[in-house]
Amino acid sequence: MIELLQGGAYLVNGTEIVEDNGEALQIIKSKTGRTVTKEEAAGSTIAAGILQSHNTSGNMNKLKIKFDKLTSHDITFVGIIQTARASGLTKFPVPYVLTNCHNSLCAVGGTINEDDHMFGLTCAKKYGGVYVPPHQAVIHQFAREMLACGGGMILGSDSHTRYGALGTMAIGEGGPELVKQLLNQTYDINMPGIVGVYLKGAPVKGVGPQDVALAIIGAVFKNGYVKNKVMEFVGPGVASLSTDFRIGIDVMTTETTCLSSIWQTDDEVKSFYEIHGRKEDYKELAPGEVTYYDGMIVVDLGKIRPMIAMPFHPSNTYTIEEVNENLTDILAETEKRALVSLDGAVEFSLRDKVKNGKFYVDQGIIAGCAGGGFENICAAADILKGRFIGSDGFTLSVYPASMPVYMELIKNGCAADILETGAVMKTAFCGPCFGAGDTPANNAFSIRHSTRNFPNREGSKLQNGQISSVALMDARSIAATAANKGVLTPATDFDGEFHKYQYHFDSNIYANRVFDSHGVAEPDVEIQFGPNIKDWPAMGALPDNLVLQVVSEIHDPVTTTDELIPSGETSSYRSNPLGLAEFALSRKDPQYVGRAKEIQKAEKERMAGGHPCQACPQLKEVMEAIKAQYPETNHENTGFGSTIFAVKPGDGSAREQAASCQKVLGGWANIANEYATKRYRSNLINWGMLPFLIAEGELPFKNLDYLFVPGIRKAVEEKEENIKAYAVKENGLCEFTMQLGELTDEERQIILKGCLINYNRV
Repeated sequence: MIELLQGGAYLVNGTEIVEDNGEALQIIKSKTGRTVTKEEAAGSTIAAGILQSHNTSGNMNKLKIKFDKLTSHDITFVGIIQTARASGLTKFPVPYVLTNCHNSLCAVGGTINEDDHMFGLTCAKKYGGVYVPPHQAVIHQFAREMLACGGGMILGSDSHTRYGALGTMAIGEGGPELVKQLLNQTYDINMPGIVGVYLKGAPVKGVGPQDVALAIIGAVFKNGYVKNKVMEFVGPGVASLSTDFRIGIDVMTTETTCLSSIWQTDDEVKSFYEIHGRKEDYKELAPGEVTYYDGMIVVDLGKIRPMIAMPFHPSNTYTIEEVNENLTDILAETEKRALVSLDGAVEFSLRDKVKNGKFYVDQGIIAGCAGGGFENICAAADILKGRFIGSDGFTLSVYPASMPVYMELIKNGCAADILETGAVMKTAFCGPCFGAGDTPANNAFSIRHSTRNFPNREGSKLQNGQISSVALMDARSIAATAANKGVLTPATDFDGEFHKYQYHFDSNIYANRVFDSHGVAEPDVEIQFGPNIKDWPAMGALPDNLVLQVVSEIHDPVTTTDELIPSGETSSYRSNPLGLAEFALSRKDPQYVGRAKEIQKAEKERMAGGHPCQACPQLKEVMEAIKAQYPETNHENTGFGSTIFAVKPGDGSAREQAASCQKVLGGWANIANEYATKRYRSNLINWGMLPFLIAEGELPFKNLDYLFVPGIRKAVEEKEENIKAYAVKENGLCEFTMQLGELTDEERQIILKGCLINYNRV
């Protein structure tokens, strides 16, 4: 089904794989009649060509990327624009689309959500952007329909910013990286590795894009095969897939922890652009005659079967047939893993859902940028036609990804077929994907064609004793399960016909409702602020030395951004930095906020000209222990704040708030064995936080310990590789070593200044 080649590989004429060994280049010469070098072949990837055309550094090893377009949604655009405004923004220098698909419902926080929408509209007018009102489209569907272009690059403040199937390299990052683009700065990275994804064969009937995506995620996530690399989809199997099918695979590449994705394009993709009235934006993309990849994933599409990702991660994958054949063992294993994810905070059981040897689920959702596509919903309608979901506890909700998609489903009758079953059709909304819509009952089990199934992504709250859970599946198997009254069923069991539906894009829907400045700014427009929209608090520069208190210690194998800052209704406070920070780690470590605030008192006192020990008397003994070895240390050259330790933090969302909430609570650093994603580490840096690394093994400190990092400012300035630090113990200072990893010169300056706002402020 999925094969991972060990080491690099060459692709010859787009169809033949030659593994990288001592004879590879000689074999290639015999096949092509030409001599190539590995370096030349590596430059023949689609990704390398696109990166080169957008690189401004002149050095392909050290990229400085300028993106063509930007896109954000209503959890992120307020903070981004507020940061850019504080740094001198006068006009959006490239097309910037502000969609309103995450907090579309104004059910929490009074006027908060609609206030932010009006902020977005007035900013689009003032600075020359595009504003997509609530319920019109989810961020990524609008980008596919209106923004993507062959050979282009788009940066989005959402982790699922992926438009590779349309020939666009897209990257999801934290808000500060978009701020840099708005200020005409660059996205600075080392040249990423490029991994080929070689598709062969064709999917069997009943298998959808989510099945292929989950199979790939299950094969590569745990071993880091594509971490921070670009996945390039090639091979003869690409031609067997419709554009919608390719899009459905592509959007899920985020869950592999890759940096970005790109696909070879063909007449099928050309037709997509023509349907959307943008044929000039199509570009044929293909790897060179001889192309070298840093790794190769071989996917036999014909062997993929309907998949399910069990709670609580998209990589916990099985075939649905496998689950049904081994219910007791697999459900027991899932419950066992849940003990780690949930910290034993609540009772979690799945085996009680087995009745007469069959597994019953409680809810089905087909939604968002992954599930809400036209072909997914049409296929679900074919399965459901003439059936009904029953009048018991099982429910089914379907969210088309955009109003144009919804309109076509109405015109071709698929919407009626779905509604007749007892299912519900809703407007374009990302809520089910991050816990702001369709939260199931306590202990309920939801199957969703969406992007993630982390703990609490469905909206339950451990701190309130609630737990429900999500498994990821394809729309086809969700429909088959719904038609079977909630009994877990693979779509390969469907014995009817899947029809071929022609899609017609109605551009009038956007023309009549979306505000598009066409790049013309209106400086005289006044921004409309709501009472919850607050400026970022003042943040100081990095001091010479640091005293840090460890205020949270997390030993889970991976810590998601949802655990660092919960999504769902908490996101209604996204435009109020201090208000949102109150929710930081609330579902993982409820004591974090209070502890962080306590040590922050010392820094606030210091910044006001007072003595830190007046605000935090417990620091007196800490400073005495430090001065015994470092007598020159005092409150004028030493800063005070908090840090957390997590084994591998940052998997999941690109939301910058996972870092900024720690910063506004006085956080100076994270300490980790490894960072799960580049985007989370970048968020830390852009908010002036030190991304410390410490070797795996027994920690030299424990929760609530104080750490002393002498000469940290000098270490950052002089690019020291090893950072000396001390745990302050009863018997004195216990030395240990940390690293900061590679930092660009700009990143060092951001940390020294205290945050990106300070770096850019004139």
